[in-house]
Amino acid sequence: MLDRVVAGSVPRKHHVAHRDASGALFHEECLTREGFDGPYTILYHRHRPHTHALATTAHGWDVPVASSPLSLAKRHYRALDVAPRAAAPIDARTPLLFNRDVVVSIAQPSIDDPVYFANADADELVYVFRGGGTLRSTMGDVAFESGDYVMVPRGVVHRWLPNAGLEQRWLSMECLGWLSLPKQWRNAVGQLRMDAPFCHRDFRRPTFDGPRDEGLRDLVVKRGGRFHGFRCQTSPLDVVGWDGSVYPWAFPILCFQPRAGLVHLPPTWHGTFAIRGGLVCSFVPRVVDFHPEAIPCPYPHSSVDCDEILFYCDGNFTSRRGVGPGSISHHPAGIPHGPHPGAYEASLGTRETNELAVMLDTFEPLEATAAALDVEDAGYMASFV
Repeated sequence: MLDRVVAGSVPRKHHVAHRDASGALFHEECLTREGFDGPYTILYHRHRPHTHALATTAHGWDVPVASSPLSLAKRHYRALDVAPRAAAPIDARTPLLFNRDVVVSIAQPSIDDPVYFANADADELVYVFRGGGTLRSTMGDVAFESGDYVMVPRGVVHRWLPNAGLEQRWLSMECLGWLSLPKQWRNAVGQLRMDAPFCHRDFRRPTFDGPRDEGLRDLVVKRGGRFHGFRCQTSPLDVVGWDGSVYPWAFPILCFQPRAGLVHLPPTWHGTFAIRGGLVCSFVPRVVDFHPEAIPCPYPHSSVDCDEILFYCDGNFTSRRGVGPGSISHHPAGIPHGPHPGAYEASLGTRETNELAVMLDTFEPLEATAAALDVEDAGYMASFV
């Protein structure tokens, strides 16, 4: 969570009567985290927000299932070769890798969500590899474009509106525990430190224009790995105002401020978002190490506690051969990984890198789905010899 925002009409104090000009009472909704001990947002609705009738739904994506046990190996998945699953974002995800903390999927949506959705299982982080559009929620609209991370907190009612005519390719990370900014980037009062790799101004918060009725009454809620349908009596977007620190936002990856050191810095310096059991890192164009004998290429690494995946977005990936935009490399714990033959030596004297990539390190092993194996580069392991 970022900071407190207030939008629209709110009363002078929590849990007191708030009325419109005619005297009608608005209905307060408290969206809370960690029971009542964590961040929260309070919304004020024209109508009762909890009038849900049970309904059937045919919406949602496949819950990931592991393929047969795989041998321990470095793997490469050509994620852009995954066949589109469906047109609407709520149906479009194809899970590729997962554990009990996160599900990584690829999506290629092309039309607006026809229903509202609330993920009660996870905070959602979407990296917009290609495309753009609007995330619409009870707290307002968040515009997004290529190169943005978009975060939707657990339980927030929303729908995605992709821009028509744009090719959409999204990397989805369903964070089944929680997502936050790494604590080392905050000071004692929660403000982002001046030496953090981003600042509060980099994040786009919702634009709130008051109550909205799009004529939609269907709501889908994901809970326990299942998708549940409901019919609302009134529009869920009938909010006149809200305040709090739980809300969607967008963050452009190129706003991440990279660091350079005398010698090579570990990936933790690229840490952008913390999740339960993992860390999301952003690798952006930057100057590299400036010791006269520095080896800028990443050193071979025996990862004994973490699986690592890297989603390649743009630039020249000097440490890898055969990968390109849309590739996902998966280097599991237990065997060393590092640059391809010749890359380590060739990096000597390099002054900058133009690579753009999203990395996820997880403590729990990542399982691959059949969809991932369908687009696997079978020669990747042998390419390191």
